Amino acid sequence: MLVRLLYASRAASPLGNEVIDDILTTSRRNNPAQGLTGLLCHSGDIFMQVLEGGRDAVNALYHRIARDPRHRDVILLHYEEITERRFAGWTMGQVNLARINPSTLLKYSERPVLDPCAVSGRVSMALLEELIATASIVSRPC
Repeated sequence: MLVRLLYASRAASPLGNEVIDDILTTSRRNNPAQGLTGLLCHSGDIFMQVLEGGRDAVNALYHRIARDPRHRDVILLHYEEITERRFAGWTMGQVNLARINPSTLLKYSERPVLDPCAVSGRVSMALLEELIATASIVSRPC
């Protein structure tokens, strides 16, 4: 059974590009064997990530992330059973929202900043859908 999980978190300490690159490299190396795909968005100390795959694999990874000392304030935004993946093309895509036009963010929230805790999970998913449609995702494909 396929599921989609969306969560948000804050960095426990300031993260440089090297740490984010390491997270992405590790995800891209490990996710194919687990059948996981997804997308990571980050802006400042805020992360928002969507994971897709088998229920057991997605849940196990989410629990590892929740225990990861690099994260704090981990919150589940959206979880659903799915019939097909929306993020199948990425072992782990990346969106650096600092490079996105602020009007795109403003379309989905009160202010032009990433604040997934201030909107519903469905609104955050709609933002991700737009980022896919506008080719705002940077990644190495599967």
